[in-house]
Amino acid sequence: MRPDADPDAVSQKAKDRGKNQVGSLGSGNHFLEVQRVTDVFRPDVAAEFGLEEDQIVVLIHCGSRGLGHQICSDYLREIEKRHGDLLADLPDRELAAAPAGSELAEDYYGAMCAAINFAWVNRQLIMHRTRRVFERVFGRDWEEMEMELLYDVAHNIGKKEVHEVSVDEDGHPTSPDEAVGRAERELYVHRKGATRAFPAGRPELPAAYRDVGQPIIIPGSMGAGSYVLRGGEHSLDLSFGSTAHGAGRTMSRTQAKQEFWGETVRDELRDQQKIYVKAQSGATVAEEAPGVYKDVDEVVRVSDELGIGDKVARTFPVCNIKG
Repeated sequence: MRPDADPDAVSQKAKDRGKNQVGSLGSGNHFLEVQRVTDVFRPDVAAEFGLEEDQIVVLIHCGSRGLGHQICSDYLREIEKRHGDLLADLPDRELAAAPAGSELAEDYYGAMCAAINFAWVNRQLIMHRTRRVFERVFGRDWEEMEMELLYDVAHNIGKKEVHEVSVDEDGHPTSPDEAVGRAERELYVHRKGATRAFPAGRPELPAAYRDVGQPIIIPGSMGAGSYVLRGGEHSLDLSFGSTAHGAGRTMSRTQAKQEFWGETVRDELRDQQKIYVKAQSGATVAEEAPGVYKDVDEVVRVSDELGIGDKVARTFPVCNIKG
């Protein structure tokens, strides 16, 4: 739970959108996937995470739904109204932000933390219903099947964290070229398309993982598998304790629908790889076709070799439900 959440900073419109969507996956790249663990690279860490080869696991990827989207829209409009002069100097308007310490920045941070809490509740509800489905199918309690939660983490957020950075003579953060030393400072760390990757020993980690490092979940496309990593020892030095949060797209959704036919993608996954896909429409499947994503194996290899996220286990899809 994010204790900095401020529900009063969330508009009624955002709350109304959220209450009608809580407990749902959503659209886009959000999904629920049943997977099989195919490879274990670090058995000692995998054991701490409760993972082993041929184990069946479930990956849930979704966020704060319409609530978070509306919060972002509301505050972007306010930023444009109050800080248009700052936006004019930005290389890209997508970098719009309120000055740290301003009333607007604090209000947005409180609203964003409320969205994070909403997203956690959303995933908890989906996890609960997933456990119930497994209980009905297999006739056993979820506890008996050991359907425990490995980790639940938010991405596409900003967080206040303490990091060691280069500082100038006045102690202000600066570039390494102009620095006279290094010191710890509280920063806003923005992770967009990224996930936290804290190494062992970081105090923010749950006690269960403090000695091995934070679990990191990197989903690939629905035809390529996913990975579980742990925070690498160089992540704090190289990337403010971060790594990628997924394989990443190589083409837009519009282009994907021009390049792929949803029913064909679904049939090929079923017939060639025994992966079963269920989606609201063929267009959704086309938008998320395996061919529109980067090679997740290469993304994870880079993370592992840099030491920002260490490979622990690999999984492969059994079935995929798109939002």
